[in-house]
Amino acid sequence: MKLALLPWVLLLLATVPSSGPRPTAGAQDSCSLRCGNQNGPCSCHPTCSGLGTCCLDFQNFCLEVSPSSGSMMGGKDFVVQHLKWFSSTDGVICRFKESIQTLGHVDSLGQVHCISPLLYESGRIPFNISMDNGRSFPYAGTWLAVHPYKVSETEKSQLVNETRWQYYGTPGTTGNLSLTWNTSRLPTQAVTIELWGYEETGKPYSENWTAEWSYLYTLATNVPNSGFFTFTPKPASPDYQRWKVGALRIVDSKNYPGKKDVLALWTNDHALAWHLGDNFREDSVAWARAQCLAWEALEDQLPNFLKELPDCPCTLAQARADSGRYFTDYGCDIEHGSVCTYHPGAVHCVRSVQASPHYASGQQCCYTAAGTQLLTADSTSGSTPDRGHDWGSPPYRTPPRVPSMSHWLYDVISFYYCCLWAPECSRYMRRRPSSDCRNYRPPHLASVFGDPHFVTFDGTNLTFNGRGEYVLLEAVLTDLKVQARAQPGMMTNGSQARGTGLTAVAVQEGNSDVVEVRLAQRSGVLEVLLNQEVLSFAEQSWMDLKGLFLSVAAEDKVSIMLSSGAGLEVSIQGPFLSVAILLPDKFLTYTRGLLGTLNNDPTDDFTLRSGRVLPLNASAQELFQFGADWAVHNTSSLFTYDSWFLINNFVYQPKHDPTFEPLFPDKSTLSPSQAEEAAKLCGNDHFCKFDVAATGSLSVGNATLVAHQLHQQRMQSLQPVISCGWLAPPANGHKEGLRYLVGSTVHFHCNRGFSLAGAETSTCQADGTWSTPTPECQLGRSYTVLLSIIFGGLAVVLLVSIIYVLLRRKGNM
Repeated sequence: MKLALLPWVLLLLATVPSSGPRPTAGAQDSCSLRCGNQNGPCSCHPTCSGLGTCCLDFQNFCLEVSPSSGSMMGGKDFVVQHLKWFSSTDGVICRFKESIQTLGHVDSLGQVHCISPLLYESGRIPFNISMDNGRSFPYAGTWLAVHPYKVSETEKSQLVNETRWQYYGTPGTTGNLSLTWNTSRLPTQAVTIELWGYEETGKPYSENWTAEWSYLYTLATNVPNSGFFTFTPKPASPDYQRWKVGALRIVDSKNYPGKKDVLALWTNDHALAWHLGDNFREDSVAWARAQCLAWEALEDQLPNFLKELPDCPCTLAQARADSGRYFTDYGCDIEHGSVCTYHPGAVHCVRSVQASPHYASGQQCCYTAAGTQLLTADSTSGSTPDRGHDWGSPPYRTPPRVPSMSHWLYDVISFYYCCLWAPECSRYMRRRPSSDCRNYRPPHLASVFGDPHFVTFDGTNLTFNGRGEYVLLEAVLTDLKVQARAQPGMMTNGSQARGTGLTAVAVQEGNSDVVEVRLAQRSGVLEVLLNQEVLSFAEQSWMDLKGLFLSVAAEDKVSIMLSSGAGLEVSIQGPFLSVAILLPDKFLTYTRGLLGTLNNDPTDDFTLRSGRVLPLNASAQELFQFGADWAVHNTSSLFTYDSWFLINNFVYQPKHDPTFEPLFPDKSTLSPSQAEEAAKLCGNDHFCKFDVAATGSLSVGNATLVAHQLHQQRMQSLQPVISCGWLAPPANGHKEGLRYLVGSTVHFHCNRGFSLAGAETSTCQADGTWSTPTPECQLGRSYTVLLSIIFGGLAVVLLVSIIYVLLRRKGNM
C-alpha cells in the first residue's frame, strides 16, 4: 500500500468512536476546498455518507454531476446535482485539470451547468467550479472523458453513409453528402456547421511534437436546427489541404466561428476525402499513390516500433482467454456478428490492452473461423499493428499517444492512401506486418471460487474457510497487491454456515488507482469502488483509469487490466464472488500469498510469511493456519470501510477471526439422501461436494461446479501451442494451408509452365521447425510437359515407321 493511502485508515481508527456514528458536524464545518479529506470535525471523504460523518455541505462542495461522462471531443452540457444557486453571481467558470476553463451558467431552476472542454485524453478529469468569475474555485468534481468511438451514437452527429464521405472524389462517388443529429442535444433555433482538422506537428518522438485540433472553415451558418443537413462538397482552398483527417462540429449560430468549448455535437473523425483539392478529384489514384509513397518514406525514417510489441496469441481461444493483455477489437467482434470490414475472412480480432512502453504502439491480432491467425503475409485482410495505439497512452497529449487521433494519423489514413484509394496495399502491409506467435507465452492462471477454494498458479488445490481479509497475491516486481474478504454463507435453514466465501476483492499495482469489487447489500449485485468511492456504470461500461483499464461488460462480471499485463476477472457465482487472476511470465518467482509462488513448482505453494513451507500433504488444520497467516494488516488494507458493520467487524476486530470454527474438508459429511443428490450433481468434483455439505444447498454446489469448470476450460484454452511461423509460398507458385501450428501440413503447387523442385508438402514439427523448406518452381521442368514431349516423340516415330512400312509395301507391289 502506498504511504499516501495509509493515513485514511489510521485516521479512521483514531477519530471514529467505537460506539457508533457521532452527530453530524455543525454548520460551521465545511467541505469547501476539502473534498476527499477526513481530518477535522467532520468528513469530506466519499466514505462519510455511509458512516454518517459528512459535513452538512458535503454534497454542495463535493460534486456529483449528470451526465458524468462524454466524448473527449467536448461540447457536453452537464448539470451539478444538489447544488442550487438562487443568488446573483459574477460568472460561472468551470476549470478542468487546473488549466482548461469553460463558461458555465445557472438556469432558471437554479441549477449550475458546465460545458465539457475539447480534450486530448480519456479518463477521469478533475474539475473545479467558480461562482465568482474565477476568484475562487471551492467546488470540486470529476468528469469522465471517453474515447470518441465508445460514446453513444445518439451523442454524436451522424455522417449518412460514412463510407461515401470517405471515398468522395474517387471514381463514381459524387453528388450530395448528408449528416443528421439529435436536435434535443442542441436546443437552439439555428446552427452552424464547421470543419475542424487534426494534425501532429514537430519532430517525431521529440519534446516539440505536439497535437492540435484546429478550426478550418464553416460549411454553413444559420441553418435551421432540423436535425438534417445536405450539401455538395467543394474542394477546399490550398490553405487547408494539409489536413487529411478531421471532424464536423455543429454549434449554435450565436457563437463566433471556431469558438472553443461551447455546447456542440461532433461527428466521428474521418478521412477528409470530400474536402480535398481538384488534383485528388481529377486522378485520385495518382494523388493517393503519391501520398502512400510519401508515407512510406517517412515510415522508413521513424524508429521501428514493431520490435517492442507483444507477440499475438496463436489461437482464437488463447486470444479470448488472455484477457489481461488483449481485449476485443470492436471493429471485428465474434460476439456481435463478426462484421470485420477491414479484415474480411476474419471472425474476431483483439488489440493489446496496453500501449508499448517506449513508442506507445499497439498490437492487433485477427483470427479465422478455424481459430488460426490471419496474417498480412497471406492476405491483406490480416491483422496490422499500429504505430499509435487506438486507445492512447499517458501522457496522452504527447503524440503519438492521443486516443483515436494518433492512430488515425499514423495507421488509418495511410491505409486509405495505399489500400483504399490506390492499389499499393503491399507497401502498407510491408510496414505493418502481422505478428506471428512463435514467441507468445500464455499467462499463468489462478482462481478462487465457492466456499472458497483456491487453485494456485502452479495448480495446487486448497480449501480455506477463514473469516476475514486475506492476501491473495503480492508481487514485488510491480508492487501488485490483490486482497480478498471472506464472510460466512448461510445454510438453507437460515443459520450461519461453517463455510465462507469471497464477498469483496481489492487490487492495486504500484501507484495505480485502487479498485474494489464487492457484493452489494442486495444479494447478487456487484458494486465497484474506485479509491473508496462507488462508481456508476449507467453511462459507460469501460473506464480508462490510472494504471489500469476497467470493463464491466455484464452486470455480474468485472474485468481489470493492469499496466503490467496482469488481469483480474471478478464475477458472481452463486452467493459468492469468483476471481480469476492472469499473470504473464515476467512474474515468475515474484509472487507470494494464498495463491502460492509462481515458479512451476507446486511443492512450495504453501509458503508462510516467514518463508517456512508446508508440505503438500499438510492436514486441513495446518492449511487453515497457512491461510490465517496471510491475513491483511490494517495499515496495508486496500478495502473501503464505509459502514459501521465493516468498521466493527474488519477494522476493530482481528483481520482473521480466530473464533470462527470452519468445516474442514476431512470432517464434512452428508446424509445418505444428500450424498446421493450431491453425487448426481457433482460427479467427481470434490469442491462441489464439499460446498453442498458446508451449506446444505445444491444450488451453491452447482455454482461451485460451474466456476471450477470455467477455470478448467480457461486452463485448456491457455495451453501453450507450438508454432513454426509463417512459411512462404514458392515463387511462381502458391500454397494450400494457412495454419502454421504443430502437426499442420502446407501443400505447394506451381503455376502453369513451371515444375516443382523439392517436396510437395511441409509439416510443422514438435521442435518448432518445418520438415522441409519451401520448394522452387522451375521453368520448363513440368513432368506433364516432359511426359508430353516423350510420348509425343514416340508417337511421331511410330507414325513415321508406319508410313515407311506402307510405302515399301506399295513399292514392292
